[in-house]
Amino acid sequence: MVPLALTLLVAAVASFSLGVLLWVICIHFWTEHIPKGITHPVRLRILSCLLHLTLTWGMIFEKLGLCYATQFASFLHDLKPLKRDPDIVVTDLRFGTIPVKLYQPKESSSTLRTGIIFFHGGGTVLGSLRTHHNVCLRLSKDCGSVVLAVGYRKSPKYKYPAMKNDCVAATAQFLKSLHVYGVDPSRVVVCGDSVGGNAATVICQLFRNKADFPQIRAQILIYSSLQSIDFRGPSYQQNANIPLLSWNLAFYCCCCHLDVSTSWKSVIKSGTHLPPEVWEKYRKWLGSENIPERFKKRGYQCIPPGPVNEDAYREITLALNSICSPLIAEDDIVSQLPETCIVSCEYDLLRDHSLLYKKRLEDLGVPVTWHHMEDGFHGVLNTLDFGFLSFPCSSRIMDLVAQFIRKL
Repeated sequence: MVPLALTLLVAAVASFSLGVLLWVICIHFWTEHIPKGITHPVRLRILSCLLHLTLTWGMIFEKLGLCYATQFASFLHDLKPLKRDPDIVVTDLRFGTIPVKLYQPKESSSTLRTGIIFFHGGGTVLGSLRTHHNVCLRLSKDCGSVVLAVGYRKSPKYKYPAMKNDCVAATAQFLKSLHVYGVDPSRVVVCGDSVGGNAATVICQLFRNKADFPQIRAQILIYSSLQSIDFRGPSYQQNANIPLLSWNLAFYCCCCHLDVSTSWKSVIKSGTHLPPEVWEKYRKWLGSENIPERFKKRGYQCIPPGPVNEDAYREITLALNSICSPLIAEDDIVSQLPETCIVSCEYDLLRDHSLLYKKRLEDLGVPVTWHHMEDGFHGVLNTLDFGFLSFPCSSRIMDLVAQFIRKL
């Protein structure tokens, strides 16, 4: 006979778990918005609730001192079984202390293959080699390429510049070993989604003049995070409450990575964390006048910054580094970057990053291929081959990226 105390404990846990689920669902419907332009809105609601359910349980365990909230969420996300493809060999390696996954077509080739260095997204706090496995598998298969996925250290356990250092180290080791993997030194591509796109851009900027390394042939940036300075643009106003990346989650990720206090939330959102001379300096690159008018039609109001909060400015200064915000790198750096493929999504909080960087590159003569997903949202690529929760947009993005790579 089951002891009464154990029965009560099980009932209490079950009731609490149900309460957490109902809380997450209520918060989703109360705070998040699904635009009419998104296909399969029910699927997005389910994905959003699942994401926030894992983060909510993570916060509970963080309050108990067991782990970071995002560590627990990542643990759950990584439980998904990995898809296998008989045509692709997947190998787990380590470049020093950095875990990487290598994807290689099984069929032998008489010519050297294209090499793709892939950096996963997740706001520096989520995402992993496992969550982006399907993307890398598809890249290798569709492009007949060798793909190296980099498992960099994540926040909040590891702050800036740990992620950057890991990406640089892994890239350097791969570029020095291209012959081992049968990769053509003249056809190496860097690719990433979200903050992984940030890493890809930074790698291109840092390796542009390194004579002892092969030159990177192209960069592919999928709804990338390219600056941590201005949070008042059109996409921040229009898409602040759209899953899977809300303003609150994006701000949390930024604070975790740059070790900034979350108490500056209202200050940073209003733009009073930087003095007028800084805004003026970067206006030529970050100003909303650089964004096409059609992207302002869903409602946008220019918000002039008020008097600077000096304490916030001292804490956020790191964001003015081009390593954190590659969108503001100097012209002589950006002008030397390789051919670029940019994918932006209409219902993405970070949409304007792609639009602003596209303009910068084009103004400086860098060839740009741009694809805009009218029904896309941040994180949609992770639904690739996700069964019932897949979105057609994810397959379209992969097809366009593969087409770009094959033409190189």
